[in-house]
Amino acid sequence: MAAAGSAVGLGNIWGFPTQTASNGGAAFLVAYLILAFCLAYPALMAELTIGRHGQANAVTSLRAISNTKSQKQFAFIVGFGGIICAGLILSFYAIVAGWMISATLEPIATLAGNQPITSWLSEQSLSRNLIFTTGFIILTVAIISRGVENGIEKWSKRLMPALLSILFALIIYVMMQDGAMTGLKAYLVPDFSSILNPELLVNALGQAFFSLSLGTSVMIIYGSYISKKENLVSLGAYVTLIDVFIAFVAGLLIIPAMYVAQAQGVEIFSSQGELLSEDTLVFQVLPALFDGMGTIGLFVGFAFFALMSIAALTSSISMLEAPVSYAVERFTLDRIKATWLIGAIITIVSSTIVIYFDTLFGFVITLTTKFGQPLLGLMCCLFVGWIWYRNSLLEEIKQGCPGVANSVFWKIWPWYIKFICPLAIALVFINSIFG
Repeated sequence: MAAAGSAVGLGNIWGFPTQTASNGGAAFLVAYLILAFCLAYPALMAELTIGRHGQANAVTSLRAISNTKSQKQFAFIVGFGGIICAGLILSFYAIVAGWMISATLEPIATLAGNQPITSWLSEQSLSRNLIFTTGFIILTVAIISRGVENGIEKWSKRLMPALLSILFALIIYVMMQDGAMTGLKAYLVPDFSSILNPELLVNALGQAFFSLSLGTSVMIIYGSYISKKENLVSLGAYVTLIDVFIAFVAGLLIIPAMYVAQAQGVEIFSSQGELLSEDTLVFQVLPALFDGMGTIGLFVGFAFFALMSIAALTSSISMLEAPVSYAVERFTLDRIKATWLIGAIITIVSSTIVIYFDTLFGFVITLTTKFGQPLLGLMCCLFVGWIWYRNSLLEEIKQGCPGVANSVFWKIWPWYIKFICPLAIALVFINSIFG
């Protein structure tokens, strides 16, 4: 549940619809689904297996399957690189989550009749972004300092049913509005000629890895918390299916809602057909949709953004867990002290991004989600496929799945993770650079 909570968050409901709208709609959806199951799921299995075998943070777990000094050095680079990647992702993630919290409070200010506060909450300003970003990081630190079961798992179990309920209710409402069918067609009817577009493929691969928290050491850590009795093969499949399903459902809401908002006079696309304000798309489209509902829209808007704020928390606490677990195990720091110390560092980085927003925000997103995560995920595939002894790997998976040796999964996955995944990820990047 903690792993699923990590996977389900702003990557699904903010990132995925934005990427879909920016990259050809249904063509991006098809590419994302293929890459999520063909590359992201095998990579997720690699990270979970490494973590459960090592029973420790990412660096220690990777070193546990290394056989030579050079391999152990490589393990440090990959593990620590994932920790840095997780920290950078949390730095921009906290900013977006801060927008979610301010959007949650805006309907309350409107109902209270406080127009100055309503305007402040709805407009992009330095003071608003700094306050809510810092507040979100403090909330994340407060929860993670309590540990996995008491902090992360408890929230994850309560969140997802409520989030799904409101998503489906909003989809039903949106489908009854003018313009919704045009958006549904854009989302579900692909132009297959653009699926092999290099930029689209890199974005789809990055989205799949970002949404599943791969390449950040997070899933290695969660793997270390998984009991030896659990079936890793089915657990990894469940996490992937939940994540992809939530993203698909979010697209069913956001993409048609874009066209509904456009029919109501909200400017979504430029005269050249390009998406306007990609980063803040959700915060333009959904409030416009809620406004069209009248007074009840204030309550719906509050419920939706409140749930999204909690969804953001289940992902952010997993990203903070990556550096915290390393600091606690490597330097024998007290968990609470380590959490607050690293939280302070993340706050400084986030504040710097807010201050130099136009320069740094898009750069950090591109660096981490489109390049860092897939490449670090590729490295984990190389560890499992080429460095970890095959018999030892099989014994680890058999602990929760005794009959796995004769399964279709074992006949395909070891070779797939050794050759196909690294080659496919590398080809996507080579194609994007030189194609």
